[in-house]
Amino acid sequence: MATSKEMQENLIEVLKRWQKIENGSMSSTSKVLEKTDHPVLRMVLEIIQRDSQLHYNLQQLIIDSMTVKPVALTPDDVAAIWDGIEAHLQLERKTLELAEEALGNLKGKHLTAQNYLLRYLMEDEKKHNFMLDALEQVKKDMYPYG
Repeated sequence: MATSKEMQENLIEVLKRWQKIENGSMSSTSKVLEKTDHPVLRMVLEIIQRDSQLHYNLQQLIIDSMTVKPVALTPDDVAAIWDGIEAHLQLERKTLELAEEALGNLKGKHLTAQNYLLRYLMEDEKKHNFMLDALEQVKKDMYPYG
């Protein structure tokens, strides 16, 4: 069985390999972007490119939290912004309702590109809801909230 240090070293190695792929993704999308002016295709590629950059940054935060400076989330950190988080969660829930309404308006229509883009927006809004709901669970697991 691997020690805690070995598991961290393995995780860091995996994240560094993953970062190389994210860099490749950013480079690849740049090359494809040079070949098209189509607004839908450009938007999709730009979204993927930005997501790859965010993934790379998140992977680096995880690496840094094990190699440079530990990251700890305290009840005070959470309490300082929780009202804003709850307000934002309500906004995110409303965006999901609007995405569902927008998609409902396309039923039976042949607006394939619009449907594709709206489904992406809905999935992204679901992701935001997941992130905030999961953060709420983190808060509940913390003393003095839990």
